[in-house]
Amino acid sequence: MERVESSEIEQTLLGFHERMAKVALFDPLFELQRKKQTDKAGNSIEMMELGLLTLLFFFEQKLMRNQRAGVKDLASFLLTVTRERFEIEVNDYEELARSIIQVLRPASGKKRSFTFFNWHTREEEVVYTSILRTCAFDIKTNTQYYALDEDGLELVFATKEFYAEFQLSIHQLVLRKQLEKGEFQGALRQINEMRVDVESLQDRMVKLAHEIKRSIVSEETLKKYSTLLGDIYTRLQRENEEFEELRDFVKETKDRIYSDTLQDKQHKAYEYILRISGELEKVHGEHTMLLQKSMQLKTGALHAAKESLYYTGMNSFNFDQDISSLLFGSPLPLESLRSVLSPFMGIQQMTGWSPLTVFGEQNISGDGEEDNVDEGFIEPNEAAATDVFVLQRGRLFTSLMIDLLEMLIEHQREIRLSEFIEMYERDETKRSKLEIRSFYDFWIILHQRSPVRAGQLQEEESTKLNGMEEALGLLGNESLLIEEESEIIQASERFVIQEMRVSWGGVTNDVR
Repeated sequence: MERVESSEIEQTLLGFHERMAKVALFDPLFELQRKKQTDKAGNSIEMMELGLLTLLFFFEQKLMRNQRAGVKDLASFLLTVTRERFEIEVNDYEELARSIIQVLRPASGKKRSFTFFNWHTREEEVVYTSILRTCAFDIKTNTQYYALDEDGLELVFATKEFYAEFQLSIHQLVLRKQLEKGEFQGALRQINEMRVDVESLQDRMVKLAHEIKRSIVSEETLKKYSTLLGDIYTRLQRENEEFEELRDFVKETKDRIYSDTLQDKQHKAYEYILRISGELEKVHGEHTMLLQKSMQLKTGALHAAKESLYYTGMNSFNFDQDISSLLFGSPLPLESLRSVLSPFMGIQQMTGWSPLTVFGEQNISGDGEEDNVDEGFIEPNEAAATDVFVLQRGRLFTSLMIDLLEMLIEHQREIRLSEFIEMYERDETKRSKLEIRSFYDFWIILHQRSPVRAGQLQEEESTKLNGMEEALGLLGNESLLIEEESEIIQASERFVIQEMRVSWGGVTNDVR
């Protein structure tokens, strides 16, 4: 048998007292477990579980900031939780609650003691714990109230599950603090614990890979595992970034210690930092392989699962039973028939070429030169087409504005859009304009910018390309008010528009 070095034994036993102090927290629960009590039916009462229920009860009171919880409140809680399992009288529940509280907080008022042998100091030591404490006393009702003490709160947290996947991140934080304080022996041991965490993650990743291949039988499970792998990859990537920062920090520490190696004390520290650097690189390498494995699972395993789902569906698909019997056995109407058959029909394809390609740039190149011909149709100049449209619509807007101003001057009052449309319907030369969309755009633009005036063009850049520039210039110093009404006008077979009332708005200075 190889002899273990004393430094390694010292490192192993370091913190033995603190670990035993954690064990001492659970001593009251095991003392309750040794109590043998039965109900009226002879059923055994699980005292240890009732002790944990008591801790949870007082923890809930602490969350609710309730400082007045006593034996009767605890008895009422236990009665509500356990009445379906035990046959115990209401008064007996108070005795049960009082016996549990006496274990968690002895009647003498002293803290609980836990004796053990400390193998680090080679001495017998005692740890004192306080699970419950008294917080208030009601003289009128002679009632004592209790609350969780610090050790009781720590015991509640110790019974709560913390996710194992966060252990590596916790070790990384502890390692950084140990390196900052110069605790190189503890840092080396911390790296070994990180290696164990990485190995545990590797085993879980292998199990997860087998579980994916075995368990994905539907789109729902595929989506669930896809989300799980995404979370795992994100966490591993974050841990990998922390490894990179730790490696840089170890390198800086190593360089700083190397400059002080003239001192005898620093020689030992430099040996430790070299071992820490090497071990950290090994753990980082294993973790990097774990990150690559998660990436492969995220892509390869899920892709294989998708293909498995596809071929499973194809193998179980029966055309005669699933399609033919549905079509001819129902029978389906024509619209539903098209919906069923459309996935089995090919997409219509057509080959063609644009005559404009004849006028395109010709490919003139010599031997050995690269061919940089752009394949595609020649597109018309959109800007030029837009300018032509704006000019044509602007001429229409101008003619409409002239007719509108003439009607207003003639009537010396307000006019309605329906009267304007009737005037156009009576005129053979102007009737065709009612079939043009721009006729109605003219009124919509006027209504949106009411009251309208000539100077409005320089204030609103959005009117520059709508063709209204010259038409609004005819207003001079006048302005128009356009107000909508509830009636709907059927101006033509294609278009309807809401009734509007047009009136003078006064001179420019009076507008708004």
